[in-house]
Amino acid sequence: MNNYRRRLVEFAAISPAFAIPGVLASNEKTVVVTRRLVIDDFQNDATRDAFGASWRGFTDRVMGGVSDGELQMGVINGRLCARLTGRVTRENGGGFVQMAMSFDGGQAEIDASEYKGIELLVYGNDEDYNAHIRTADAGWHDESYRATFHADSRWQRIQLPWEAFQPNRVPMPMDTSRITRIGLLGWMREFEADLAVGEIALYA
Repeated sequence: MNNYRRRLVEFAAISPAFAIPGVLASNEKTVVVTRRLVIDDFQNDATRDAFGASWRGFTDRVMGGVSDGELQMGVINGRLCARLTGRVTRENGGGFVQMAMSFDGGQAEIDASEYKGIELLVYGNDEDYNAHIRTADAGWHDESYRATFHADSRWQRIQLPWEAFQPNRVPMPMDTSRITRIGLLGWMREFEADLAVGEIALYA
């Protein structure tokens, strides 16, 4: 195990945020436990630092498009969050605004193979958005695994199982033991994007 992965394992072991007890069953003999690994909740820098994670906002202008977007920190209904806003347009061959988290600049990998998928705490504007994951097998900017979700105009938790992610220009199945990047996008249609993220985690 390399030093980076060892640090993640140690961090998960000592943090109470990662094991969240469920509700007692009706016979009060069985406890359902949901395991979660919080990657970023925008409340605790130590969580983010443990993953070497940093968020970046950008648009299709990096490839000649004309969409407008902005990523900034904000507070919605008392919750600190990262908020991606902008105008998405297909003009000039573009069509996206994006907030993305790379682990140590894309040079590190997260082993998420013991988890079922990604959980997002989001507040949107009743529009569909995309989640894109890159692994060590997806090197080019257009290579990723993609899933769509709907973000209501309220805080809600959304779980995206690994099976929901479809490969795009990657010939092999997603290797969840080697995740390097997670992106959230307003994607490929004409609309006003407004997506706030209060937490991103892995769930089991």
